[in-house]
Amino acid sequence: VQLVESGGGLVQPGGSLRLSCAASGFTFSSYVMSWYRQAPGKVRELVATITSADGSTNYADFVKGRFTISRDNAKNTAYLQMNSLKPEDTAVYYCNVRFLIMDYWGKGTLVTVSS
Repeated sequence: VQLVESGGGLVQPGGSLRLSCAASGFTFSSYVMSWYRQAPGKVRELVATITSADGSTNYADFVKGRFTISRDNAKNTAYLQMNSLKPEDTAVYYCNVRFLIMDYWGKGTLVTVSS
């Protein structure tokens, strides 16, 4: 299993970024995909999840209405569209899949929201 995140960077408050997670090594379309984040000195926290079957989504309260998770099963890729970014969104963002009772993570992509 391999997960590779991309799309992070420096953005001003109020700006937008789109993160991508390229997946391989498993049948992508059959598994729930999630995005987590970890800010400096804080624990890793769940941001959003998208199911495999009907693409249902769930979001942490702190990103509802601002972030959108999606997936393209033909491209084996999950996305996180982040709008109205705030300085408190600054973190390393990780893609996650639970495959055969194990959690797999990418190396993460850094998002910095600052003026």
